[in-house]
Amino acid sequence: MSFELPAQGFVFWNVGTGDSTTIAITEGVVMQVDLHHLCAADDEDDPRCAVVDRLEECLPSKDGNPYLSVFALTHPDLDHCQGFKDLLGRVTIGELWFTPRVFREYHKDLCEDAQAFRREAHRRLKKVIENKGSVAAGDRIRVIGYDELLEEDNYRELPRSCFSVPGHEVTTIDGVDRSDVFRAFIHAPFKDNAEGERNDTSLAMQVTLRNGDATGKVMLLGDQCYPTVKRIFDLSDREDTQWNVFLAPHHCSKSVMYWRDAGEEEASRKQDILDEIEASSELTGYIVSSSAPVPASNGPGDNPPHALAKERYEEIAPSGFLCTQEHPNEESPEPIVFAVDEEGFKYVEPSTESAGEKARSLHIAVGAARGSNDAPAHRVGHG
Repeated sequence: MSFELPAQGFVFWNVGTGDSTTIAITEGVVMQVDLHHLCAADDEDDPRCAVVDRLEECLPSKDGNPYLSVFALTHPDLDHCQGFKDLLGRVTIGELWFTPRVFREYHKDLCEDAQAFRREAHRRLKKVIENKGSVAAGDRIRVIGYDELLEEDNYRELPRSCFSVPGHEVTTIDGVDRSDVFRAFIHAPFKDNAEGERNDTSLAMQVTLRNGDATGKVMLLGDQCYPTVKRIFDLSDREDTQWNVFLAPHHCSKSVMYWRDAGEEEASRKQDILDEIEASSELTGYIVSSSAPVPASNGPGDNPPHALAKERYEEIAPSGFLCTQEHPNEESPEPIVFAVDEEGFKYVEPSTESAGEKARSLHIAVGAARGSNDAPAHRVGHG
């Protein structure tokens, strides 16, 4: 049995420690935020999801190809863009969202997939400028955030319609107004983050899906840590930070609520941000860690996920804490799915089919879709 996206809702894929979030906006309109596709996941015994294969299988079709309306990259780290080159070759992508940091990075500092993203972003940027913003699906871009680089000759002619900044909302998806069903409120990166650490330049946003009077809201903050997360909650109206799902920043890192301020010798617990996050939860509210299983404890210098962060999140999540690689168990993890329908926001219980059965079904389906190894009779493009 193949995986099906909800008609409208959010999917958090079990991809190990990395982000891969799919947003089903309405029929035929899907947004992907970040990607972490591991070649090892093609092994049936590997519990991590081969997410590009899954997307190729479950995305809507347009002109005979799988179609993704938007791919949004929070920042060009490997665990947020791995597999993008493969995705670009197998799926048509209507629009790219990204922060200016992807243009500022030195080529040698980017992984292969981030380099592929940068090339594609530059290709689209050139075409958008040449056509004064009037481009078709497959060439669209949205640049999110400030950067002095955008005042340079190669970028200054980019039309204002292609920009979004913190404090603004986006309701247009792939050139179409979707304000009846979709709203993305941009929180970050802030202007003074432009030249900071790459994680600090992450795209941060609240995404709201509407179905009549019902809504589902998710907070996606990339790899931001305490100073920026606190600033987001301090500056924003409550309606712009409300959440049914809070994706734990930086894969459940304790840096969101444990931070060393100037003058402090070591990081201390920042209860203020925990209180802010808790106060912004809707009655139904889940905190999701897109990560490997959270250990019982961590040693000094351990990378996320962090046990301390999980403990704090469990204290404030009204409906529970979920980890993608532990859902519903470590042996047979499945994507975490939330749906929005006319009755409201809801968590979708995982199916009873085993992960092994799903993997075998998927490999058969993808193999059939790809056909033989013979070259196609006609050239095939991908936007």
